Amino acid sequence: MPRNRVVLGLQWGDEGKGKVIDLLAAEADVVVRCQGGANAGHTVVVGSKKTVRHLLPSGILNQHARCVIAHGVVLDPIALCSELDELLAGGCDAAKRLVVSDRAHLVLPCHPHMDKAQEIARGASKVGTTLRGIGPCYTDKTARNGLRAGELADLVAFERKLRDVLTKSNVIIRALGSEPLDVDAAVAGYMPAARRIAPLINDSITILHQAMAEQRSFLFEGAQGAQLDIDVGTYPFVTSSNTGIGGILTGSGLSHKQLGDVIGVVKAYTSRVGSGPFLAELTDARGEALRQRGREFGATTGRPRRCGWLDLAAVGYACRLNGVDAIALTKLDILDGEPELPVCVSYRLDGKVIHGPPARIDDLARAEPMYEVLPGWKKPVTGARKEADLPSEARSYIAFIEKRLGVPVKWVGTGAGRDEIVLR
Repeated sequence: MPRNRVVLGLQWGDEGKGKVIDLLAAEADVVVRCQGGANAGHTVVVGSKKTVRHLLPSGILNQHARCVIAHGVVLDPIALCSELDELLAGGCDAAKRLVVSDRAHLVLPCHPHMDKAQEIARGASKVGTTLRGIGPCYTDKTARNGLRAGELADLVAFERKLRDVLTKSNVIIRALGSEPLDVDAAVAGYMPAARRIAPLINDSITILHQAMAEQRSFLFEGAQGAQLDIDVGTYPFVTSSNTGIGGILTGSGLSHKQLGDVIGVVKAYTSRVGSGPFLAELTDARGEALRQRGREFGATTGRPRRCGWLDLAAVGYACRLNGVDAIALTKLDILDGEPELPVCVSYRLDGKVIHGPPARIDDLARAEPMYEVLPGWKKPVTGARKEADLPSEARSYIAFIEKRLGVPVKWVGTGAGRDEIVLR
């Protein structure tokens, strides 16, 4: 069987998965997005052009790959059409190579509205969602109230069902103290996008199994990061889907025997967006400097990201959960010029050393990060293409990560550009 790969983020998202996926997609026949929705933001820089994908697989830039939005994804037709239009304006007719699963649940106009109403109602305890309606859509899916993409096979019936769902959702929105949706306006704004994506919808499970039987090579894209997993992340400050290997399995319809190597993407420091404990966070000028150098502002929301040192306790936990075979270390260049680099290697909680986040968020909030301090480097790594071009301190930093995780670092990002990477 050809080499298949899974790419997962091992932190709180924003690890640089888009660049890694773009690199590996050049070798793939089929690229599959398996979970999440338009709350994801994958950025690829080619030359001077930056492209941000939210719903479309980042591998869509590979003109030879077939791209699949599988049934684990919650799909916003309006957002999808916007991305397709952006690519088409640049000369890429991505719709010709795109399959949307008939089992993918649809993000409806009520879902972002509900998302905002819920966050307002939470007050100081808000989760910090992207307000794209992802959580409410997954809630409707689990409650068996959702509408799936396959319903667009009958657009007349779909519009009737859509009106019914929106009318019922207004009861909950009013109860949360927010203004209800204008159902007629919401339907009028939604249906053109629904009609447009209807021809793209197909039985993705059968298509993927056929491609596997034909010995096609696959790349599976994870969205968000392992620490945001609904089950094993820093709950409740998480996303609404399984962001690890489990989400790839349940969201694609393929078996664990077919996934291939698992590649974990790790940023050379740590960032997160939204609320929740972040033990390695820097709230001083050094944290702000990391944010500015790393351009740490959300690709989806534009919000400034919280920045801090590399947390290998969290990353090691994610490696164990997901059976990671290799690491892609990104944004090493952002650490250029730091005199020393503290790395969190474990936590101390109630006098005991622990090597991963505890289940209770209150326990995580009062845990103490334990650091080992490594020397920084003065010579910039920016743009390095070979390992020999890296300063000895940078090579030692990489070796330290490998030793602590027990996983080899195979790729090292040394800049934002597609080709600014060291292959080891």
